[in-house]
Amino acid sequence: MIKENNKKSMLADSSLLIVALMWGGGFVAVKDALDNVTPMYITAIRFIFASLILGIIFFKKLKNIRKKDLKASFIIALFLFGGFTTQTIGLQYTTAGKQAFLTAVYVVIIPFLVWFVDKNKPDYYDIGATLLAFAGIGFLTINKSFEFSMNFGDVLTLICAVLFAGHIVAVNHFAKGSKGLDPVVLSILQMAFVGIISLISGIIFEPKFVGISKNALFPVIYLVVFSTMLGFLIQNVAQKYTQPNHVGIILCLESVFGAVLSVIFLSDVFTINMVVGCIIIFIAIIISETKLEFIKSTGNKKAGNVIK
Repeated sequence: MIKENNKKSMLADSSLLIVALMWGGGFVAVKDALDNVTPMYITAIRFIFASLILGIIFFKKLKNIRKKDLKASFIIALFLFGGFTTQTIGLQYTTAGKQAFLTAVYVVIIPFLVWFVDKNKPDYYDIGATLLAFAGIGFLTINKSFEFSMNFGDVLTLICAVLFAGHIVAVNHFAKGSKGLDPVVLSILQMAFVGIISLISGIIFEPKFVGISKNALFPVIYLVVFSTMLGFLIQNVAQKYTQPNHVGIILCLESVFGAVLSVIFLSDVFTINMVVGCIIIFIAIIISETKLEFIKSTGNKKAGNVIK
């Protein structure tokens, strides 16, 4: 039974790695799409179409939606919508690199939110891996001068980090344990709620929507299919079989993939800071996944040989 659970956990973590790759590609897609479509409408389009496609595929699962499914999905959607909104508005008042670093605070926040919500205290390996991952993302995004000052955009971005952490913890809370809600249903309803709220916000705050140009068509399709539909579906299902601390650390790899894909498709410069950041994040994942058991076992074998 334990081996079976371990296999499911490893499969879930591997699936989250794919999600991180897809979300990393989303950085490139969003950058292209923003040249033609406003932020709220991008969010509305990607989540509404993703929820419609999944709704058609999993129609049978949606026929028996319960009140608690709607309630849980709405709560999850509020965290997700709030995260995207504060991040987008905050970007108007701060730099993209600085925001990427501040958004990454969600990796550090997750273990403590889990502790608060589910009373599941993080161990030293989780805390250490989390801090390492946070440091790694810092190397990916900060400039050489290390100049940081708090402004309105930075405050909004920190709020965004809390909301993204809350989203991961909320998904974990409702998809696991005694709640045990269907992660597919949660995914579809969550996307629908985010799409509807974003559309209403777009109509109110971004009334001059002129449609999707040909240049934005492929990026929008990528965002709908990969970054949203598959990304959040896989995340919600995978979180049923792994720990939220693992989720945060693995998903922070989207920064690594985003940096690499930006170099390939946007001709961004890959600096030594990025290389160091990638290495640190991979070390953090190894610590989180293995708890350094391979080092412990090696040490025990050596100790046994000495005793013999």
